[in-house]
Amino acid sequence: MSSNPVAETVASLMPRAKAELTELVAFKSVADFDQYPRSESEGAANWIADALRSEGFQDIALLDTPDGTQSVYGFLPGPEGAKTVLLYAHYDVQPPLDEAAWTTPPFELVERDGRWYGRGSADCKGGVVMHLLALRALKANGGVPVHVKVIVEGSEEQGTGGLERYAEEHPELLTADTIVIGDAGNFRAGLPTVTATLRGMTLVRVQVDTLEGNLHSGQFGGAAPDALAALIRVLDSLRAKDGSTTVDGLAGDLAWDGLQYEDQAFREDAKVLDGVELIGSGTVADRVWARPAVTVLGIDCPPVVGATPSVQAGARALISLRVPPGVDAVEATKLLEAHIEAHTPWGARVSTERIGQGQAFRADTSSPAYASMAQAMAVAYPGQEMQSAGMGGSIPLCNTLASLYPQTEILLIGLSEPEAQIHAVNESVSPDELERLSVAEALFLRNYAAS
Repeated sequence: MSSNPVAETVASLMPRAKAELTELVAFKSVADFDQYPRSESEGAANWIADALRSEGFQDIALLDTPDGTQSVYGFLPGPEGAKTVLLYAHYDVQPPLDEAAWTTPPFELVERDGRWYGRGSADCKGGVVMHLLALRALKANGGVPVHVKVIVEGSEEQGTGGLERYAEEHPELLTADTIVIGDAGNFRAGLPTVTATLRGMTLVRVQVDTLEGNLHSGQFGGAAPDALAALIRVLDSLRAKDGSTTVDGLAGDLAWDGLQYEDQAFREDAKVLDGVELIGSGTVADRVWARPAVTVLGIDCPPVVGATPSVQAGARALISLRVPPGVDAVEATKLLEAHIEAHTPWGARVSTERIGQGQAFRADTSSPAYASMAQAMAVAYPGQEMQSAGMGGSIPLCNTLASLYPQTEILLIGLSEPEAQIHAVNESVSPDELERLSVAEALFLRNYAAS
């Protein structure tokens, strides 16, 4: 990185950043209080509130959102007449899955092979630290030239919409000229990237029932309708032979026009086993950024260990459907529910329950804020030009903010590049990415203030 005062300040702050991220990662802030204590999430929220307070933020509040979680808010006043920028991150994290599969404990930040490992290190507690680093660098080099609002969500990973509903009920709270969402990532480590689109999502729980109770598979199997087999048929109907998502009435042939994702690079990023084919048709970019994708997140059925020779009376599954930009998530959910009902065999009783939902998002990359970010990234990443890419994941709040504030520019950056393995075991963050993106954000705020 070329020498400049902001970059030098950020570099000097990296040991502090590592210490702070270590403290944040230690909170088991999974916003599923059936799995993890509420006190872990509250501890993380209070840590962030204290960090904002120490940086001179005012009006700091722990917002009780309708889904029973807390979001942290703070306001840092800038010069009179300055623009206002909202910085977003979230402190809740995905469960660590199989803790035994982690090389080191998931809630301990551990440095290994030049990366910092721990749940939430990239997604998105590292985003909290990125915002703090950028603001500290500006304060040490002439001051923060804009009004800054910070909002750190407590339930983004659950998709329960607490902050979305809160924002709709208090629309004045998050008003800003520009919003920087720190929950995306570079297309490739070292390649500065803004995320231009996000897929929306819907979560549906499916219950299939066929019998009053389980039956002996020898005495009744062959004629008694098996609920688990019926559920498997339903789930299989959601994919074509090549693995493409097939929901009746939902377009699955949209194309991505822009930065492409090479097949071999995707195989390596996804760690696809040798000899296993990629699924779907079209380019990889089409499949992960522009088309719907269904995933079976879990099935409730007897585990193999301890299973008895029984015909199952009931079975259920949790299904995620990623919805591409241009497709309404509400309508996609209705199509998914109708598809499930239409493809349930043998007259089995089927019911669906909507668990979560969020709309897709498309940014205006021609806006002045993007020009300011491009200039900043060119300095933070010497020799590289800013790229625009899609992201297959969802940040439902983006569409809520875009609806509430149609004149506001929204940029998505972050630490979740492919090597970070967010949502998987051994999640990690690159300290080099943290450093460069913190510099980029600081320079962006300075550029945007002058634009």
